[in-house]
Order: sequence, then C-alpha cells, then structure tokens
Amino acid sequence: MSHLTLDLVFVEAALELVPVEILGHPSVRRNAKRRGKRPEETLLDRSLHHYAMTGLPGQEKRGRPDILHFCLLEAMGSPLNRTGNLRVWVSTQRGKLIGIDPSTRPPRDFNRFKSLMEQLLLEASSPPGVESPLLRVRNMSLGGLVEELNPGMIVALTSHGSPGSFAAAAEMLCGSGSPAVFVGAYPSGPMEEETLALADEALSVYAEPLEAWTVVSRL
Repeated sequence: MSHLTLDLVFVEAALELVPVEILGHPSVRRNAKRRGKRPEETLLDRSLHHYAMTGLPGQEKRGRPDILHFCLLEAMGSPLNRTGNLRVWVSTQRGKLIGIDPSTRPPRDFNRFKSLMEQLLLEASSPPGVESPLLRVRNMSLGGLVEELNPGMIVALTSHGSPGSFAAAAEMLCGSGSPAVFVGAYPSGPMEEETLALADEALSVYAEPLEAWTVVSRL
C-alpha cells in the first residue's frame, strides 16, 4: 500500500465550544473562571459539564474531546503517517471541518490538547496568523469534504455495520486508488444516516464494539 494515500476521517467528532444554551450554568462558569477564560472560549467536556449538558439536543454524543485526543495521538504517530501515506481530517457534529498537516504532533497532555483545540476553534487556524498552519478549520460538511476528495472507496468502520474484519476492510481499501475510512469520534451509538449514506460500505471489524482509537491503531 506504499503508493496509496489513505484519507482517515474522524466523523461526528464530539468537539465543540460550550454552546450558548449553557454558558450561564454554574459548572461552566466555574471551570472557565478557574482557567482564566470566558465560558464561550472553553470546550464542552462531559467530565466537567455533566449536569449542565442535561437537556442539550443529542447530548449523549457530545462533549468528549478526549476521544479525538486519543485518536489523533494514534493516527499522527502511526507508521502510515510517518511514511506519508495518511491524510487526517476531523468532521465535527457542529459542521466544522479540521484539516491536519501530516507533520502535526498533538500534545500528549490532555489539558494542553484542550487549549490547542479551543484556540483552533476560536481562531480557525493553529498557529494563528501564519500562511501554512498545521491545523485549519473550515465551515464544511462531511458531504462537502467527500465531494472535494472524491475518494474511490469509502469504508465506514462501525460496530453497527456488516460483520467483517480488518483484513476485509484492508482488501476493500487497497482495491481503490484513493481510499477513505470513516471512524466515529464520539462516545457510542450508530453513525447518523447521513454519514452512512456517504460510505460505500459499513463494516464491523470485531465481534464486540471497540474504542475508536483502538480501531485507528490497527489501520
């Protein structure tokens, strides 16, 4: 597969700034004050904002930036990325698309990662103000990205897909000149119908659900 480039897309990523509906909640304000930030400048985080998130639409899939953190550590440090055969994208539940330069090395410390993501979502690039940032945010849907990349084969890896294996997924992807993989970067549950509609195949690669970063580590 040395001549191929795989587009790895983290879909429905649970990454967003605190939404306006809960900016006034005590737990949100308390956390922001402790960090010396305004509430709207901080990431939504289930571990800090559990009670504040009660009643938020789709709250069961939101507020888990730690999942993306683990996934990016695996992806950006992978042999596939080191050999120049991987491109990584993040499509969030809030309609943001993050493009990631292959040379990016995410912070290992979660708090530093959160600060980086906050800066990125506020400034639209990181480092901000440079011509070629390592991370760039666009207002683009997953469908828009697929149209732009025009991959020959898209395989969605999900525990709710057809029974398969990593070997079966690899065979499908290697048979395409421009393959892409969808991996859900959210806590649990099936991918949305509009996400699955963009994929050519939806595969479950193991008999039990796997953590997203475990799946990424085997690509």
